Amino acid sequence: MEPFNYFNYFTEIEEYFWRKRGAHLLVSPLDWAIVETWQRAGIPLEAVLRGIDSAFESYERSRRGAGRPLKSLAYCVDAVLDAAIEKRESSAGSGPEPKRKEKKAEPFSREELRGFMLGNTEKLEQAAGRLRSSDADLARRIAQAHASLKELLPAMDTPGELDLEDLERRLSAIEEKLTAALVAAADEKMLVEIHVDLDRQLAPYRRRMSAEQLGELERQYTQKRLVERFGLPRLSLFYLN
Repeated sequence: MEPFNYFNYFTEIEEYFWRKRGAHLLVSPLDWAIVETWQRAGIPLEAVLRGIDSAFESYERSRRGAGRPLKSLAYCVDAVLDAAIEKRESSAGSGPEPKRKEKKAEPFSREELRGFMLGNTEKLEQAAGRLRSSDADLARRIAQAHASLKELLPAMDTPGELDLEDLERRLSAIEEKLTAALVAAADEKMLVEIHVDLDRQLAPYRRRMSAEQLGELERQYTQKRLVERFGLPRLSLFYLN
């Protein structure tokens, strides 16, 4: 399998799923949440793609696959987990490969990074302004995220190689605080609607998932829908396309 850009994890999976499905359709919020659970679990892209292949083969052999395309990545959850376990077991006895000190090209240009970061600071500032009169506390928390993000901007102009892993950790920390603020600000009706929507979409696949998988998926799906409801950007570099 060809080398891939780690921060293109989401896009690689999305495009691969499109090709397998034979239709360039929008990936649903549920599918995005599933990919996020794989990314956070550290499942390698190669294992995800192998799992998708296996799931499609299984689906095509089943009666359900007769003339109907596979619609959701939820069907692939078990196969991806199996592929990840197989990859881990096959690598267990091989021992670590010697590391070569090679200078790697940064996956993004500084212009792309700066544009992404500046765009997100602007969106956060706008969101804080919109909410200032209706939810002062949430507006304050968003303004704090805006200030934290602005503090990272000077790194875009530092000479030498940029530590993207450290930048991603910092962005994730800002986003996690912001998500906690959104959950606290959301009313009961909004959260119930999100959970009902998730239950409806998961109904055909729930038996294929463990309680741990379902819990993580619910967390990721809730985060995604709240971010959309409040009109906020995703800060992770995984969303830099």
